[in-house]
Amino acid sequence: MTLDQLRIFLEVATYEHVTRAAQTLNMTQSAVSAAVAALEARHGVTLFDRIGRRIELTQAGRAFVKEARSALRRAEEAERFLSDLGGTASGVLRLHASQTVASYWLPPHLVRFRERHPRVEIQLSLGNTRSATSAIMEGAADLAIVEGEVEGDGLLQKVVARDRLVLVVSKRHPWADGRPIGAADLSSTTWIMRESGSGTRAAFERDLAALGVDPSRLLTVLEMPSNEACLAAVEVGRSATVLSKRAALARLNDGSFHEVNFELPVRHFAMIRHAERHAARSVRAMMEMLETSAGDNAIG
Repeated sequence: MTLDQLRIFLEVATYEHVTRAAQTLNMTQSAVSAAVAALEARHGVTLFDRIGRRIELTQAGRAFVKEARSALRRAEEAERFLSDLGGTASGVLRLHASQTVASYWLPPHLVRFRERHPRVEIQLSLGNTRSATSAIMEGAADLAIVEGEVEGDGLLQKVVARDRLVLVVSKRHPWADGRPIGAADLSSTTWIMRESGSGTRAAFERDLAALGVDPSRLLTVLEMPSNEACLAAVEVGRSATVLSKRAALARLNDGSFHEVNFELPVRHFAMIRHAERHAARSVRAMMEMLETSAGDNAIG
C-alpha cells in the first residue's frame, strides 16, 4: 500500500465517481481505476461496488475511509517533522478559521506571513467556530483562529485580537433612529441569526444570558450560514441581526445599515492548537507572528 494509493482512494470515496476524482487529482481515469484495483487486489477486499456506470462505497470501504485519512495525516506529520530539521519554516500549514475571522481579519496577516516564509504553503479552510475546533481535535488542522473561547481536552488557546459585536438593522427598522435600546426591548423585534455553531451566535447568546435575557425568547425567523447572508436578509425586511463590527463596518459606513444603540461586551479572537501534537516550525512561526501583532488588532 502506498500513500498515493490512499490519496486516490480517498478522492474516489469523496466523489464516488472515478472521472471526477481523476480530474481533481490531475490523473487519467484509467490510472485512478488501476490504483484502486491494485489496492483491492493486494488486500483481497472490495472497497467499491460497481453498479452500472456508478460506484458506491462498500461497508468495508466506508470503514477504511477513517483509517486512510488517519494514515495520511500521520505521514504529513512525519514530513513536517523532517522539514523542521532543515532549519527553516517550510511545508504545508493547515489553517482553519471561522468565517468572520477568515473574511475580515486574517487576510493581511496571511499576506505578511507568506512574505516572511515563502516556502510555506498555506491551506486555509473556512467554517464556523465549532467546525474549526473539531478540525484541531481530529488532527485535520495544525492551527485554528476562532471567535471566543472554546472547550476541548488538550487545547491551547491564545487571544490574538479584540472584537465587538453590534446589532444591525436596515433603514426601515424603528431602531434605525438611534434610540437607546434596553435588554427588555430585544424581544420586540424579529431576528436573523447566524447558524448554530457560529462563534458570533454563541457569543451573543452568552451576552444575553449575562443580561438576564433568555436567548430562546428572541423570535428567530431565519438562520443564515454567513454574515453576508444575514445582511442581505435584514436589508429587505424589518428584522435585526448581530454581527462582528468588522463584518458590518463597510455597510454601516456607506449608510446601507444602522448600528443599533445597544452596546455589547468586547469579545476576542483566539488561536488554538492541540497541545499533544507536534507544532512544526511553520506553525510556531505563524503563532509568533499573530502574538506579536495582537496589540494592533483592536476595533472600536
